[in-house]
Amino acid sequence: MSIKFGIQIEPQLGFSHKAVEKIALESEKIGYDSIWSSDHFFLDNKSEDRNCMEAWTLLAALASKTRRIRLGTLVTCNSYRHPAVLAKIAATVDRISNGRLFFGIGAGWKKIEYRAYGIPFPSLKGRMDRLEEAIQIIKLLWTKPKATFKGKYYKIRNAFSAPKPVQEPMPSMMIGGSGEKRTLKMVAKYADYCNLWLSPDLKHKLEVLKRHCEDVGRDYKEVGKSLFAFAGVFVTDVEEELEDHLTRRSKRNNMPIAKLKELFHKDAPGSWVGYPEEVIERFQYLIDLGFDYFQIAFPGIDEEARSASQRFAKSVMKKL
Repeated sequence: MSIKFGIQIEPQLGFSHKAVEKIALESEKIGYDSIWSSDHFFLDNKSEDRNCMEAWTLLAALASKTRRIRLGTLVTCNSYRHPAVLAKIAATVDRISNGRLFFGIGAGWKKIEYRAYGIPFPSLKGRMDRLEEAIQIIKLLWTKPKATFKGKYYKIRNAFSAPKPVQEPMPSMMIGGSGEKRTLKMVAKYADYCNLWLSPDLKHKLEVLKRHCEDVGRDYKEVGKSLFAFAGVFVTDVEEELEDHLTRRSKRNNMPIAKLKELFHKDAPGSWVGYPEEVIERFQYLIDLGFDYFQIAFPGIDEEARSASQRFAKSVMKKL
């Protein structure tokens, strides 16, 4: 099994364009497979002075500066753009990057953004229904000369997307989320990858995905398993550096160090933060479950994130 690692960027935390560009270029040299951006407009209701770059514009900028590293959304919110327009945007980024786009999509969840921007916030079922229609439209536009689709929420008529993506028949698609009835079923039907978060029932989620694959007549082994390590992964073999990191995280998050350690160690063997052997243990556990792709969010938004990504590559990534 070929294990791949990508770096997740959260523009909502206040990353500058230059900081992300530097991380992307260094990650490309180090050997990371990909760099990903979340798709949000702001962090919280006190973020008027914290910049948050728009995800697809950021990816387009990175596409023109990088040469090898893949570029992805983890994940783009279907509700924020009409699917026909999103298909066009994504195809353009794939063209600019010469076929390096990894298309991640999800139903959307961050109600505060919907309300602030005047975007309707349907029920979960409504968002899932729209997502399934959107995926079908996007695939049609990427693969057909002209496409017509008439759904309950979206309709296109003799629409075309030119240019088409460089990747044929289309960029790899990843669906984010772990809903057993709808999301994992959509993965089985449409996607190249699932994307999950660490949870106590992770093994069960994969079993559910396997059953959905059997129901739609698809080989479960064909579906890539990816996991977003969201807790701010940090690794060091120096005790003083670890304690200093935990102290700073404790102050930043207004959380006792003991509770932080508990958070980093919960739900699986090993830890997201700690000595190399602890972090390797966690990733090995996930690899043994069948995961082959990891998106890593590192702490900080500038030099701290860059340093943490370099440490991880040397101490963990190159040993797995």
